[in-house]
Amino acid sequence: MTDWLKNSVFYQIYPQSFFDSNSDGIGDLHGITVKLDYIKDLGCDAIWINPIYDSPFMDAGYDVRDYCKIAPRYGTMDDLMHLLDEAHKRGMKILLDLVPGHTSDTNEWFKQARSGFPTEFDDRYIFTKSVWDAPPEYRLMCGVCQRDGNYLVNYFSSQPALNYGFYEVTHPEWQYSSDSPEAWATVGALKDIMRFWLDKGIDGFRVDMADSLVKNDDEKIATAKIWRDVRMMMDRDYPDAVLISEWSNPQRAIVNAGFHADFYLDHQGNGYNALFRNKQGSDNLSFFADGAHGDIEAFLAEYLPQYHFSKDSGYISFMTNNHDMPRATFYMSEWMIRLSHAFMMTMPGVPFVYYGDEIGMRYRTDLISVEGGFSRTGSRTPMQWNHEKNMGFSDADEDMLYLPLDYSEGSPTVEDQQGVGGSIFENLKSLIALRKANPELMNESGFEVVYARAKEYPFVYRRGSFTAFINPSDDDKTIDYDTNGAKEYYFLGGYEINENSVTIRSRSFLLIRHENA
Repeated sequence: MTDWLKNSVFYQIYPQSFFDSNSDGIGDLHGITVKLDYIKDLGCDAIWINPIYDSPFMDAGYDVRDYCKIAPRYGTMDDLMHLLDEAHKRGMKILLDLVPGHTSDTNEWFKQARSGFPTEFDDRYIFTKSVWDAPPEYRLMCGVCQRDGNYLVNYFSSQPALNYGFYEVTHPEWQYSSDSPEAWATVGALKDIMRFWLDKGIDGFRVDMADSLVKNDDEKIATAKIWRDVRMMMDRDYPDAVLISEWSNPQRAIVNAGFHADFYLDHQGNGYNALFRNKQGSDNLSFFADGAHGDIEAFLAEYLPQYHFSKDSGYISFMTNNHDMPRATFYMSEWMIRLSHAFMMTMPGVPFVYYGDEIGMRYRTDLISVEGGFSRTGSRTPMQWNHEKNMGFSDADEDMLYLPLDYSEGSPTVEDQQGVGGSIFENLKSLIALRKANPELMNESGFEVVYARAKEYPFVYRRGSFTAFINPSDDDKTIDYDTNGAKEYYFLGGYEINENSVTIRSRSFLLIRHENA
């Protein structure tokens, strides 16, 4: 296990929306370099950047045209090398976004594979035997290329799936086994791409749709085998580099597949959803929600088994948000967001802060789709730095901006919150500092549930000598608790510590430490 990862707090950057340094309306790599000290000041010591590869941007860069070329709108390879140098000087790490499951349909591999002429890339993608062969159980593009066959896509029609084979071969006339030379040639190409960037000093990858490689692989057995092979290569040749998966199944991703960490994603009905995003119509049934009708057991029933399965092999990554879902402000009040941050920064794992969440940026519901964003577009608007032109994001004319800014009343900015006590920014900064100052709150102690009741509050858990009390409800809560030797260490809201009980006020967080532990 790489030592640096266990103590890291990441900052996720959607590059086209972070900071525009050359006044073309789109954020860029030099813009990230300019803001490194800002990210460092917040307390984050690692950065994940969404795709910066050459792309036609039908899906915001998740349709890669050239894996080894920087998209011109973000700058040059020299700009990336300068960013890496400056980050490393500050003791910061940089992760790129790896897109292993598909490419753009403008990728040179695919242009040759679809041509109808024999090429070395004929088996890099998944084509049926003929254009008349279109099994309905597969997502196929039919009759759109010269080659006599239809091709599988992973998501949008412009994203042909790469061929990692099929775990269960149901159409042997055109499906390759996941153990075939053709499938493992694709794995070889993937590792070549990874080596290209790792040799340049990149510190690892967040892996998009990491579980999507092998088809007809419901238990992800063959997919895990591929990632184990990749991990062996990294451990041998790049032992300090890390792999973080978009999978949301730590047992499969970390234990079986060998990822260093796995994102805890918002999936309907899962534990993350129960904590933060369980909005059903006008009712918010999340544990962290005003009105507090949530159920902590709905989270623990999923989280605890996965934590115990994976804790000796890697980390579960809580995230404040990401580029694929509505921002937290769509679900929670600003105060509730503070409580959620207190929870995330005192839990095991490797936390991620999505750009703008440190100031409570809002989710825009009034935008048309840009670059395949659709409902996600409203979480990808430009960073709001100050009250100058374009809120400090860019000096370009407003109609040139990647997305419109949020000028609604009370729209937050860094300028309004940085250095202001009680702001979301300063509160999160203090929590990250708290985590960094106490290894027990990172990953050098376990996790023990002290008090949790179905559809009740508070939730109490222990991390080494620390015990955390969280009460998002509207009512004060008192529980029996032996406080011998315990002292308040950090709090939001109010509390009362007695000899044999703790009262945690409504909408409050309390962290105590047992001095004699």
